[in-house]
Amino acid sequence: MTGRTGQGRARRVRRAAVAAVLAAGTVLATPGTVLAAAGGLPPTQPRTADLATEYSACVSGGERPYVGSVPRLTARLYGPGGGQPGEESKVRGEFEAWWQGEGGVEERVTTTTSTLLDTAPFSWQLPDTIPDETVVSWRVRAVNDAGASAWSSEAPGAPCEFVYDRTHPDAPVVTSSDYPDDNTWTPGAGVRGTFRFAARAEDVVAFAYEFMGEPPHTADVRPDGSAEISFVPKKSGRQVLAVQAQDRAGNRGPRTSYTFLIGEGPAPVARWKLADATGARSAAAENGTAARAGAGVAFGAPAPSGTPLTSTASLDGSGHGFLTPGAPAVVDTAKDFAVGGWVRPARVDGTRTVLSQDAGTGRAFTLGLTQAGSAPAWSFAVGGARVTGGLPETGDWAYVLGQYDAGTGTARLYVNGRAVGEEAAAVPAAGEGAFQIGRARGALGYRDRWQGEIGDVRAYDRIVVPEELTALATRAARRAGHWALDTAPDGLAPETGGGAPVKLGAGASVYRLDHPCDVFDPDCVQDWPLEGDGHLRLDGVSGHAATDAPVVDTSGSFTVSARVRLTDDAPAGPMTAISQGGEHGDAFKVRFDPENSSWDLVLAHADEPGAPETVLRRIEWPDGDIGAGHRVTVVHDASANQMSFYVEGWKESEGGTAAFDTAWRSTGGLQLGRARTADGWGEHLKGVVDSVYAYEGVLSETEIQRLP
Repeated sequence: MTGRTGQGRARRVRRAAVAAVLAAGTVLATPGTVLAAAGGLPPTQPRTADLATEYSACVSGGERPYVGSVPRLTARLYGPGGGQPGEESKVRGEFEAWWQGEGGVEERVTTTTSTLLDTAPFSWQLPDTIPDETVVSWRVRAVNDAGASAWSSEAPGAPCEFVYDRTHPDAPVVTSSDYPDDNTWTPGAGVRGTFRFAARAEDVVAFAYEFMGEPPHTADVRPDGSAEISFVPKKSGRQVLAVQAQDRAGNRGPRTSYTFLIGEGPAPVARWKLADATGARSAAAENGTAARAGAGVAFGAPAPSGTPLTSTASLDGSGHGFLTPGAPAVVDTAKDFAVGGWVRPARVDGTRTVLSQDAGTGRAFTLGLTQAGSAPAWSFAVGGARVTGGLPETGDWAYVLGQYDAGTGTARLYVNGRAVGEEAAAVPAAGEGAFQIGRARGALGYRDRWQGEIGDVRAYDRIVVPEELTALATRAARRAGHWALDTAPDGLAPETGGGAPVKLGAGASVYRLDHPCDVFDPDCVQDWPLEGDGHLRLDGVSGHAATDAPVVDTSGSFTVSARVRLTDDAPAGPMTAISQGGEHGDAFKVRFDPENSSWDLVLAHADEPGAPETVLRRIEWPDGDIGAGHRVTVVHDASANQMSFYVEGWKESEGGTAAFDTAWRSTGGLQLGRARTADGWGEHLKGVVDSVYAYEGVLSETEIQRLP
């Protein structure tokens, strides 16, 4: 009796529960229908905007994506709260994909994810059984214990579609009439060439291509299945172009390698050295037409040192100070072109023209200087665009070059081989008028006249590549002195070229190793010269050696180098190896600083007591009179307003070069072993100095490394 009574009570409880459910809602068995439960609601319908096929949005029809691998489907699913803050809940995702199989029979695959918070992304990696070249549709819905949402494909939604394409396109055909792949050398560096790519399949949408040594690029396909790109070789030699066809699924086929040979860049279309004889009334042309010279032009002016030029032309800034060939130098200003030359302004006020070309009552381009705020700046103008940069200085030589790149539609300006200013988008004006040197055309006649020297004017109908820019602007350093310090008859260490000697002061002597002992003898203890047959030894108290006059112009470009070895392994204070300065300070000095255990290049900003200083530092252990010491080298590049400090032929990548625009001309001689201090001469070196070099101009890093 007891058992039957319990079972009856359980049946009554279940009937009551069912009645409660029926009172709360209706149980529906079809997909998408709400399954209600006491106190629960089903999830909300997924939004199409929250679905993605791999990285592509959920779309259908003609916009459906093509994918190169079986994709992962992703969705954001929300519970009854719709993802609102504070209403998170847990749901499962039901994904379904289908397509028309063989014979038109529909095939479907499904999956159900684990239960996650609806703030998490839901995804499904489709199985490898997905067919290729077939439209695949998919949808998703969210499910919780209370029921299921509507499918994402139901109104207002729609199914997502994609096509899986695993067939890679064939290699494309590559051709070029400018740079043929036939093992012949074709001019050349800086000359723009066109390359054509042709597809061998209908679904190719782009070409991926890469020139050797250049970053990769892509080119879109035109309606005829081809693409054209242009390329400017930066140097001569063998070049390889690799091209792949890319289909709409992102598949890339095999590479086509296209090899071509690049010759040297063609010579300028026009060039005037302006090194004509004094009194000449025209400038001979290396290329192009001779240029008539106005009465304000005087040939035989000085040329920049360290260049192949022997002389230049001086223009007086008057209405007669000009040269012109009477014809254009740049035939088509809408294509690549460049113009440049060596210049030395006698005045930097106002607007002054080095080179220009007439365009009606205006000019197609102008190269010269202008005023940028309160200071002058170099300038290159093309059409209505202008690039400015650099700092023209009265009496200073500079190589200036303006260039228009038709491929990018930009104007660029280079000063002493370096890009200055910001390149500017330019639309060239048709400039079929005469080329002008020293003036520019205006509405009322010629204006903006140059005053100063101009030499080696060139015009190109191509791009001037980086190596050429460097070569055009390079001024070879000239050796101003070399002191071997092997001998010092009568206290004078001679300069090897017969120049001014170094005079030894008290506490300085030249040590020579005339009778070396056997290096294999354990009792062989002696001082070995750092270089050559001897070196200069300084006592650290008063020892020094110096020239009577400056060796280099410290306001211009120079290079000074010496080999130094310290006697102590724990110096008591700073010790200067080499310096050159004035009455109160040093334009530069190289000293060892024991506090930081470093060799320092110290640059005073003025010849004044307490002037600010710039310091370049290189950490090194003191020598303790052992070893070959260190070769320290100072380089001032006046054209870039930079100082660099090398130890053993190399400089720090950070801290080895500093901007320095306050260089001043020192009046004192080159000092070995001492420097100016607030109390007079001090910072005496206790150690050895050997093989000192001085150059007017900048030695390259390679040339510095070749010093002994």
